[in-house]
Amino acid sequence: MKYVWYIIILFLFFLPLPTAANEQPHELQQRPHEVLPEREQRGESIFRSNDKKAECVQSDLTALRERATQNNVEAQYELGKMYLDGCNVAQDHAESARWYKQAAERGYALAQNGLGGLYVHGKGVLQDDKEAVKWFRAAAEQGFVPAQANLGAMYIFGKSEVQKMEEGLKWLRRAAEQGSAAAQNSLGVVYLNGLGVPQDKGRALQCFLKAAEQGLALAQYTLGNIYGNEKSSFKDEAIKWYRKAAEQGDKRAQFNLGLYYEQGWGVAKNPVEAARWYRLSAEQGLAEGQDNLGSLYMEGQGVEKDEAEGVKWFRKAADQGLADGQYELGLAYEEGRGVQQDKAEALKWLQKAAEQGHADAQLHLKRIEAR
Repeated sequence: MKYVWYIIILFLFFLPLPTAANEQPHELQQRPHEVLPEREQRGESIFRSNDKKAECVQSDLTALRERATQNNVEAQYELGKMYLDGCNVAQDHAESARWYKQAAERGYALAQNGLGGLYVHGKGVLQDDKEAVKWFRAAAEQGFVPAQANLGAMYIFGKSEVQKMEEGLKWLRRAAEQGSAAAQNSLGVVYLNGLGVPQDKGRALQCFLKAAEQGLALAQYTLGNIYGNEKSSFKDEAIKWYRKAAEQGDKRAQFNLGLYYEQGWGVAKNPVEAARWYRLSAEQGLAEGQDNLGSLYMEGQGVEKDEAEGVKWFRKAADQGLADGQYELGLAYEEGRGVQQDKAEALKWLQKAAEQGHADAQLHLKRIEAR
């Protein structure tokens, strides 16, 4: 099994190791995998700060719609949010955008911020960073803190056509000073990478801590990576922050927590706990979690041995393009473990892994050719 450590996201190329008094920091070695897609690298979860999906509460939809058609901006916003989340109605991003826009055009800050988020992600509207900035600014200038955080993030992490570093810093600092965890996290990224400011790893760590202590899972996951530096003696801190993020459903933190339990990093080895956390990440679609869970089933570690179940998880990882999963699936077909032996299918998956530069797959194919 290949054990994967995730490098920090959001353009983070290396991380500081927290130090005791007068100790010099070490740099975390760059890791081979990134978890988040490009769009999330620009600021996961910060673009819908006021519109996080909450528990769906039953409401009088007819009355709400009637108020919305009478230009009640609060009703228009609530109706838009219902369509966004699929609460009491079928999910419909275009309808969400339509109701948000009606309220936004009447100056309702929450709707302006929500509409900006739809433009960022291209939900119900064509993706457009300029439009996103327009609506975030409209809400930000009314003093709406989540929009200030979003506007700052767009100016710094958005496409080049909207980037304005000084403006971004201004809005992020304004939101952070008012307690925005999203802005604090974004400032951490800024200081860590020296984006428009001198690089300051200590200040970056302070920003991440402020955001994490407010419960922002992304910042908690980031701290887990910082404290989890392989040269660090702060593994207990890494586990603490990974656990906090994992318990909020962060699939990368769940995977890393599973890895800690499997390897015995800062905790006693516990394959049952490893399997539990791998499963949680795997069920959320994290390919690395699926691959490692598959390996536990093949080996009977932390779970009852079940090679067919192992192959199932390898296939899920392989279908997502994970080279490790493709390699493991190829071996399973070659050996007939958990699946009917099929040499042609084995070669197919081994070649897919090899084409991605998987060294073990490349070596295995050479051995097959030499037979």
